[in-house]
Amino acid sequence: MTPSPLGWILFVAALVLLAAFAFTVGAYPVRLGELWQWLAFRAGQGGAPSATVLAVIENIRGPRILAAVLIGAALAMAGAAYQSLFRNPLVSPDILGVSAGAALGAVLGIFLALPVGAVQAASFAGGLAAVVLVYGVARVVKGHEPLLVLVLGGIVMGTLFSAGISIVKVLADPYNQLPAITFWLLGSLAGVQQRDLLALIPAAIIGMAPLLLLRWRIDIMTLGEEEARALGVETGRVRVMVIAAATLLTAAAVSLCGIVGWVGLVVPHLARLCVGPAFARLAPACGLAGGAFLLAVDTVARGAADVEVPLGILTALIGTPIFLWLLATARRGWN
Repeated sequence: MTPSPLGWILFVAALVLLAAFAFTVGAYPVRLGELWQWLAFRAGQGGAPSATVLAVIENIRGPRILAAVLIGAALAMAGAAYQSLFRNPLVSPDILGVSAGAALGAVLGIFLALPVGAVQAASFAGGLAAVVLVYGVARVVKGHEPLLVLVLGGIVMGTLFSAGISIVKVLADPYNQLPAITFWLLGSLAGVQQRDLLALIPAAIIGMAPLLLLRWRIDIMTLGEEEARALGVETGRVRVMVIAAATLLTAAAVSLCGIVGWVGLVVPHLARLCVGPAFARLAPACGLAGGAFLLAVDTVARGAADVEVPLGILTALIGTPIFLWLLATARRGWN
């Protein structure tokens, strides 16, 4: 039975409406008429809005909104890929220690007083290094289920990196470095600028493309290792490619906005309810739903109070009841 197109319509409509609303929220209000005027101006169909409106849309809110959509899509697609690959609905993008490794890289960058770009690069490198270490452990440990070894290795490495973060926080300057480290670990898009998108967009494309190209093989992998090999799938190579792509998406997201939990855990379940478990449909649906979800959370974070609320706090407050509801209402045997 083919899923109803209503889910797709809902995701697209939510993303468009939330993006339009997000442009209007902030210290300097932008009216919908001014937003429409800017769209017409960029399409060559009208005059330019005021210089202030142009600067707010293109230099402040535009990059932040696009970053929220891309990061939400990246985390949700990575979560869906991990859940399908490990055949476990409780798996999230930090299962292999990616988030902890990226966090340790960023914390070290802040501790060493590196510039913002170098901190992001260190965070990205830390996330990739974490998965390389986990995969190295899985290759060394023989005689066990490969996926189980990967998960256990990720848990162990994540704990080790978390200990490293704690050590750096103890050694950090409590007046300057420690507040910056704490704020970064809670997650925020407050400092996103246009130049940050130059690194995020290519990483998102490079990470999403393999997941979409391998969508049919990922579906077959959900049947199990032996069944997938019997159907002609090179399970080892597919597993490496999927983990590498999902890790790249997670590391790129964490390096820019810090640790933002629950997106990669909750959104795939919501998308699965609307479009079904087949990864060929689930992956693009997660991209739309994840982008809309994080955009909504970020809009609340910067518009609900005078002081911006960290994204990690809001995603936990919103994601926890949603996941508990899904856990209570979903049928057995989630794929």
